[in-house]
Amino acid sequence: MTDPETLDVTIVDGYVDEPAHFGVPPYISTYPRYAAGALVDAGVPREQITYHTIDELREDNAVWRDVEAADLLVYVGGMTVPGKYVGGTPAEPDEVRELAWTANGTSIMGGPVRFGVGEANEGASETARDDLDFDFLAMADVEAAVFDLVDSGLEGFNDRYRDIEEETRWARAGAFVVEQHPNHPEYLICEMETSRGCPYRCSFCTEPMYGNPDFRPPESVVDEVDALSDRGVKHFRLGRQADILAYGGDGEAPNPDALRRLYGGIREVAPDLETLHLDNMNPITVVKWPEKAREGIRIIAEHNTPGDTAAFGLESADPNVMSDNNLNVTADQCFEAVKIVNEVAGWRPGGEKGTAPNFGDDAARRLPKLLPGINLVHGLKGETRETFEHNKRFLQRVYDEGLMLRRVNIRQVMAFEGTDMADTGAEIAKDHKQLFKQYKQEVRETIDNPMLQRVAPPGTVLPDVHLEYHQDGKTFGRQLGTYPLLVGIPGERELGSVVDIAVTDHGYRSVTGVPYPLDLNSASMDELTAIPGIGRSTAGDVVVNRPYESAGDIDVDSIERFVTAQSPEGAD
Repeated sequence: MTDPETLDVTIVDGYVDEPAHFGVPPYISTYPRYAAGALVDAGVPREQITYHTIDELREDNAVWRDVEAADLLVYVGGMTVPGKYVGGTPAEPDEVRELAWTANGTSIMGGPVRFGVGEANEGASETARDDLDFDFLAMADVEAAVFDLVDSGLEGFNDRYRDIEEETRWARAGAFVVEQHPNHPEYLICEMETSRGCPYRCSFCTEPMYGNPDFRPPESVVDEVDALSDRGVKHFRLGRQADILAYGGDGEAPNPDALRRLYGGIREVAPDLETLHLDNMNPITVVKWPEKAREGIRIIAEHNTPGDTAAFGLESADPNVMSDNNLNVTADQCFEAVKIVNEVAGWRPGGEKGTAPNFGDDAARRLPKLLPGINLVHGLKGETRETFEHNKRFLQRVYDEGLMLRRVNIRQVMAFEGTDMADTGAEIAKDHKQLFKQYKQEVRETIDNPMLQRVAPPGTVLPDVHLEYHQDGKTFGRQLGTYPLLVGIPGERELGSVVDIAVTDHGYRSVTGVPYPLDLNSASMDELTAIPGIGRSTAGDVVVNRPYESAGDIDVDSIERFVTAQSPEGAD
């Protein structure tokens, strides 16, 4: 019998991406935090628990010693809706096998990896369940398996799901592990669970495998936020749920009172938080219970931080695909839900709530409080060439009606065992791959770019952009939050620093900006030419005629949206 007090444990985070759970940096998912809490609850001393990300192992070979020497290796990871990532690179299957081969102690893996593993983390692929050479594969909650494994003296466990009391305990006890994340504390956002499971049974989705919705009480979530806040975390996303509007209710209808207790409680225990965003909101909930939904959305927009996104799982605007895959919302219903969110929460700080959605020259210069995002999945049963046209018509209708979408997420399906798509597999996605690429590019050009200009017009201020990497003479960074805009800034600035920027131009899913406010008396030529209305000739004149006493000294329309004129001392 192994004494828990003698155990050295290493947790390796391979990152997760599920329909209702995200954990790629700068996000940290619930899995490593809850696993750490379960270990403490089972009697393992906190100081004997080490946490590493997969990127740390790639960057420093010495970190592998912690994997090799651990009495217990806990791996968490798995991608069921893979995308493109900037802050980190999810573990590939071969890397996970290497972890198992390196570990001299007992090894256990869990998380969404239990649903299946493909040859690589990509769409249009099929998966199979695989233990990847670990001693144990947790086929239910990895945190419950870890607790029971340690409690048994590393002899074994029975797969089970943890209950609310355990989750509340482990969430608080495991909060300490965030301090070992390489992004802590400034550039780390904690994914928060409010519920698991879904009442609907879409053909491709793994979330129904958790059963019907099971909600945490507000006080449990608030207590976890309190514990993480005490550990220096200031950024939170309520992303671990299928539908935030259904929180605290019967699983389908909105419960505004529960949302008020949840959001109000979070703001009370973390009054200095800097990000409070969400992820999933089911559009069918909005249209079936419009008044309750409006009240719930209003509560969210009163408590959240700007730039928030409610991801809508339309999945397909094709009625045949909808019926063949048991999708729960029609294109018309989703359009109505988009309209309601725009009307209730599409206002900008400093702007008029009653005139939402706010955009145009007179709109306030911040991102809207909450906008819908659209999820589209391709390769589903019944998909034809006409499916792509249905989707394009839906998106064009949203734009033509003067509404806003924060982003459009287009991906190809992954087929997992246990879902209805397992029989169909990835064959349709593979057959339509070239058509998918052409269609995706068309959406980027005809919808994403003009929509982004509407959501974040020139002059929009994005506070606290964290600078992440250099490319082609520019510095790229993002705010912390749900689906943050990628921002390109002229010149190579210090990575890891944080700047406010004003938007100057737009790509398909990214923007160009300059530091805000930009000082006319010290700005570079590249920064000046990034401002709308200033070409290289005008920028050259600006530099030659320095110093300036005010932005009004430059005869360029709306120049004051971007620049100021500081003391000319030390100017060029």
